[in-house]
Amino acid sequence: MRLLRLSPAGIVLAILCGMYFLYFVDRTNLAIAGPVIRTDLGLSNTDLGLLFAAFGVPYALLQPLGGAVGDRFGPRLTLGLCALTVCAATALMGLATGMVSLFCARLLLGIGEGAGFPTATRAMSIWTPRGRWGFAQGITHTFSRVGNAAASLIVAGLIVLVSWRAAFFVLVAITLVWAAVWFWYFRDDPASHPSMTQDVLARLAPPKRAPAKPAIPWLQLARRIAPVTVTDFCYGWFLVVFQTWIPSYFIQNYGLNLAKTAFFSAAVLLAGVIGDTFGGVLSDAVLHRTQNILLARRGVIILGFLGAGLFMIPVVLTADLVTATICLALAFFFAELIVAPIWAVPMDIAPSYAGTASGMMNFGFGVASIVSPAFFGYTIERTHNWTLAFTVTIAVLLLGALLASRLRPDKPFVAAGQ
Repeated sequence: MRLLRLSPAGIVLAILCGMYFLYFVDRTNLAIAGPVIRTDLGLSNTDLGLLFAAFGVPYALLQPLGGAVGDRFGPRLTLGLCALTVCAATALMGLATGMVSLFCARLLLGIGEGAGFPTATRAMSIWTPRGRWGFAQGITHTFSRVGNAAASLIVAGLIVLVSWRAAFFVLVAITLVWAAVWFWYFRDDPASHPSMTQDVLARLAPPKRAPAKPAIPWLQLARRIAPVTVTDFCYGWFLVVFQTWIPSYFIQNYGLNLAKTAFFSAAVLLAGVIGDTFGGVLSDAVLHRTQNILLARRGVIILGFLGAGLFMIPVVLTADLVTATICLALAFFFAELIVAPIWAVPMDIAPSYAGTASGMMNFGFGVASIVSPAFFGYTIERTHNWTLAFTVTIAVLLLGALLASRLRPDKPFVAAGQ
């Protein structure tokens, strides 16, 4: 922990935490502003679902490709350009005049964020000691959930103070600051960093890397990562629901105003902050105590799926606002236990191709980003309630637990001929 807090590795991890925070604010802002935008621009729930899904199309396609770009050209350039693309997309959201312009802005946002997380995983695999990979994934994703929760308060506050358009422009300025800091501080090779010491470098012990611009064994690696990909789809289905539809759920199901919606949404999403951190710490602690990577990764993932599914059941059955909020928060807490271990699994399996492997895994999340919000928007529009949509979500969580039992992070990937 001391290494991560005080060394350049700790500073790099802190900057990556900032990226995760901002990317999820930039991604979630439409969910918060959505009810206001829907009224202002005359949109429907189905329209909102399509806008939420638009992000997922390029995001899904760019997961393995974006990870490969990060592996080949390095995290410094890749993440810097990604941040600038996110800025452009967010600015276009503020300038949007209707469904078409909003849709294009969301597509551009998916392009900008598509390579971000697999490339960040590549950076972590080099700058973080192997025994702290679970913690690194947990703490960065914790900040993403802080971003989710903060978006509810920040965007809602800006809408009340100025307008929904101004909220997007403020986020552009903040993301530009992050991009400048990243370009200034980060180096693709820790040994070339001016603040790096030999003591810290020795403890980082980066995994053996493939030769410069390696030929990526796409088909072999994809087959090896496929079980993680389908498991990540199930997790992604659940997370995207919380990122996109929870504010609308409180407004439409309980008739809350924007201020109360922001409060209840933040309360639910903050539970994920705890879950993200605890999941990473728990996974690493189990690994250190038992040396059983299956228990440390697979066991925590299954616990997360089953706990989330259990606490979603009362949400379907209750009509009480407080009960629903508590159960949603507990479900989100358990779901977020999944994040750190599932992102650590591609690093465990293929450290030499960490960016590409994690991108292949997160392709499952990207597909869920398309299917889940569109399904929710269409279902809610047709049924005028949330019962069917949430029931299907419970089934997806149970499927995720079953699929997680097939994960094998204990078997490293070796390409044919190596």
